[in-house]
Amino acid sequence: MNKVTRLFDFPYYQLEKFNLKNALVTKYGDEWVSTSSAEYVEKANTISRALLRLGVQPNDKIAIISSTNRTEWHIMDIGILQLGAQNVPVYPTISEEDYEYILNHSESTYCFVSDKEVLDKVNAIKDKVASLKGIYTFDEIKGEHNWKELLEMGADASNQDEVEKRKAKVGPDDLATIIYTSGTTGRPKGVMLSHDNIVSNVLASEERVPLSSDDSALSFLPICHIFERMVVYLYQYCGINIYFAESLEKISDNLKEIKPEVMTVVPRLLEKVYDKIIEKGAALEGLKKRLFFWAVETGLEFEPYNANGAWYGMKLALARKLIFSKWQEALGGNLKILVSGSAALQPRLARVFAAAQMPVMEGYGLTETSPVIAVNDERNRGWKIGTVGRVITGVEVKIASDGEILCKGPNVMHGYYKDKERTDEVIKDGYFHTGDIGEFDDDGFLKITDRKKEIFKTSGGKYVAPQLIENEMKQSRFIEQIMVIGEGEKMPAALIQPSFDFVEEWARRHEIDMGHDKNEIVQNEQLIARIQEEVDRFNERFGKWERIKRFELTPEVWTIEEGHLTPTMKMKRRVIKEKYQHLYNKIYEKQPY
Repeated sequence: MNKVTRLFDFPYYQLEKFNLKNALVTKYGDEWVSTSSAEYVEKANTISRALLRLGVQPNDKIAIISSTNRTEWHIMDIGILQLGAQNVPVYPTISEEDYEYILNHSESTYCFVSDKEVLDKVNAIKDKVASLKGIYTFDEIKGEHNWKELLEMGADASNQDEVEKRKAKVGPDDLATIIYTSGTTGRPKGVMLSHDNIVSNVLASEERVPLSSDDSALSFLPICHIFERMVVYLYQYCGINIYFAESLEKISDNLKEIKPEVMTVVPRLLEKVYDKIIEKGAALEGLKKRLFFWAVETGLEFEPYNANGAWYGMKLALARKLIFSKWQEALGGNLKILVSGSAALQPRLARVFAAAQMPVMEGYGLTETSPVIAVNDERNRGWKIGTVGRVITGVEVKIASDGEILCKGPNVMHGYYKDKERTDEVIKDGYFHTGDIGEFDDDGFLKITDRKKEIFKTSGGKYVAPQLIENEMKQSRFIEQIMVIGEGEKMPAALIQPSFDFVEEWARRHEIDMGHDKNEIVQNEQLIARIQEEVDRFNERFGKWERIKRFELTPEVWTIEEGHLTPTMKMKRRVIKEKYQHLYNKIYEKQPY
């Protein structure tokens, strides 16, 4: 097979070119269980034959909901796609109500679930999904249909000819998957991606990521998201051994067991790793502690391509030998590259991990663009910290007059499922309107500078709609103005301007002397505690990832005159953030070490 044009071509291509022993590896109990390239293809065909016997037709939708990445998911994926049916991956932790909506909206005929927790949620709503014919589990659960029943049902190869006929009829432009984006307002949208949307993205991304056949990868980002899914197809295409992490909690152990060369990350994971390392460094004493923080400070000054000169290079070499080598060991010892997506990467993390010889290549994209639009590449001076790299081959990006990033290319979705109106809102004249504001620098690197809309992502990749939270919080009589922050950070937080008139009245009632100076008022511990109660109360109305974890009070009244507000009383978010950068830094503990 010389050319991959459909997603199910990847395992066949891998079998022919690499024939891996460890194509897909999952840990069951204490044992890592390998599936070879040959077994991968064989089992996928077995699943296809079984699905034919269940009556699955072209364009049927089959949902897969898995709490962890695992071999079964990928065998099912190929088995479904070969028949011209579509795989509908569902995020496991969403509500039962969203399960019901997605299964109904997609008209899924079968649903495959990983474990009892997911099964219980599906069982709670299955009677409300008219199209659903059956539920199968990956884990063995007493009294439930298990996916191995399909392996038994498909063992008889007498209908393989029909599988081959179905495969031959699937074209590159045919629909492969519907991925429901996690909406913060209203219902999730079903992004329709074709085989070519994703295949073209894999082939273009392969030019940017220096992978060697027989390297190993650890996969742990949710496979129901297009970022990890595309990357796993990329691994297959490059002959990479793919190990699936047991869980986020066990990722440290898995890194040491597998010693991978490559891994995808979200900035939040890097933040956690960094914070843990700093915590250990802070517990050191004397010379060891001074050496540790000297190395960190050196790392935070890192620039690619020896831009800091020979003296810095000597310092960095010493820091790597004495300190950073231990960081590498803690992450398995072999990591050559980390690929970051889903949210903005803080430059300090990019610098310090690169200093530790684990360079993080930041990219940019959306579910609707399959996902990659641009990505950094350490080779050929294709890496610039603080940018998302250069646009990938075959994709065109232009900046609209208002600064919005517009994207055109084979990676742009076919549209939102059953929603022409919303599709037409975002795809105009062939260009997908990303909703992000950006610019190109003189070297052709793309930089994301703002959100056109106020919705942002935390570093964990979770969407937060600040206006919804602000509107709720402003119901408190203590809160005059509030601005939710946290773009690219580990948690949402807030800058709050108290309602000073009400606060003075409250203080009088409770006989609290806090003076009349606003700088003193906002530092009063009783007031801060009382506003914390208000924040906690309103937080209950939001998902855990949306809740305000910390806040700071501002001493000034936000006004039009002082530039906080527009003439129509809307907040100037960038201005407010700049005015209170010191409070922002305090919230996110951005002091130099």
